[in-house]
Amino acid sequence: MSTSTGQPTIVSIAERAGVSIASVSRVLNGVGARRDTVLKVERAAAELGYVPNAVARSLKGGRTRQLTFAMPDIGNPVYVAMVRAIQTVAKAAGYRLLLHSTDAVVDDELAVLRSLGDRTSDGLIICPIRITDAHIEALRTAAGPVVVIGSLPDGVPVDSVRADSVAGAALAVRHLHDTGRRRIAFVNGPADTVPGRNRDEGYRAALADCGLVYDPELVVHTDFGIESGAEAADRLLAEGRPDAVFCANDQLALGAARALHARGLRIPEDVAVAGMDDSMLAQAGWPPLTSVDLGSTERGRRAAELLLHRLDTAEPVADSATPRSTTAPPRLVVRASTGRAAPDS
Repeated sequence: MSTSTGQPTIVSIAERAGVSIASVSRVLNGVGARRDTVLKVERAAAELGYVPNAVARSLKGGRTRQLTFAMPDIGNPVYVAMVRAIQTVAKAAGYRLLLHSTDAVVDDELAVLRSLGDRTSDGLIICPIRITDAHIEALRTAAGPVVVIGSLPDGVPVDSVRADSVAGAALAVRHLHDTGRRRIAFVNGPADTVPGRNRDEGYRAALADCGLVYDPELVVHTDFGIESGAEAADRLLAEGRPDAVFCANDQLALGAARALHARGLRIPEDVAVAGMDDSMLAQAGWPPLTSVDLGSTERGRRAAELLLHRLDTAEPVADSATPRSTTAPPRLVVRASTGRAAPDS
């Protein structure tokens, strides 16, 4: 049995699942039900081609039971890890997860923030790599709860989860120094982004701690892709070979390693390479890549929990004493790409 639009009814879903109509209604509306009943209903609904009508459900019960996650690059393994963590928390609470890749375009990020007023989802987790005045205004006036994965200026009434990438970058540079490296180059992302600024701060601080002088000739700013890492390494080699290359993420590091291999340089004997994020790419490279784990999975989990807390308590951030903010501590994961320098290097 189906409706005039071809949508199966709760009667047909109940018959397929072998449960009561009331049980189907509870599951589809996100009300409490036994786990085995939920699985039966979800399986039957999927087999019959049931598609939830978010608008109708929001008008009926005030909730769509959907959350949105907006990220800069859906192909980046960091955001894949976040998606998995957010989805795990959301699913356990009876929510579906909608994904939006903004390509780090400010207008797209602002459009997603404003879309909360359309009631297509109950709340938003967003990862902007830049925080502009327009972002701050959109966050202040958002029509629903928002959690930002990233750093926010003081006074913005939004919950957030951040990585301590300043400390993370410093960990990597000190490790390279400990392996005997003294010309430590840095391939960073765009200087006008929050991740770029934070990593630069950590790089400079660690150089100073190690008694090394900051040399702008050893720093390249680019975007965060693999090809950009290779091009940056070529530029650094043209200026005189560094004995280590620290990269702002694993994609850049893999690109840099590829360029070094193409020049006949050995990793780590001639040039050590380290990245950040400890993504799945770090273990896939050869040699395996030393990287700083910035807690991508943990940040996704915490962001989802913060968002669900706002939804469960119906407490606007403005009504609480202060926005909730949490930081995932960095962890250095040492692999073969940063072994000690060869004696003659």
